[in-house]
Amino acid sequence: MKSVVTIKYSALKILEQIPDWIKSKYLLTFIGFVVWMFFFDDRDIITTHFKHPHELQQLEESKEYFEKQIADTRKELDQLKKDPTTLEKYAREKYFMKRDNEDLFVVKEK
Repeated sequence: MKSVVTIKYSALKILEQIPDWIKSKYLLTFIGFVVWMFFFDDRDIITTHFKHPHELQQLEESKEYFEKQIADTRKELDQLKKDPTTLEKYAREKYFMKRDNEDLFVVKEK
């Protein structure tokens, strides 16, 4: 029991040596807020500087891919609008359409 009292007494002595302005509840709250914002928040320093640039690079790559896909689709649409034989070929290949007097055989590869 005597050692517990000694520990409490030494802890009180250490706390008495700390200046009052450091023990201020406003300063401690501000320090806690800063620590939270720098390390634990969703938008912390680590996430902002390391994770977001990687995500940005991935998004730019996917943007380039989709822009290329849009350009290819527009080109294909222009060809379909201009040439009826291209339209017929597209319908036969993509939607397996046929003429009335034709038979259609679909061969699936494994």
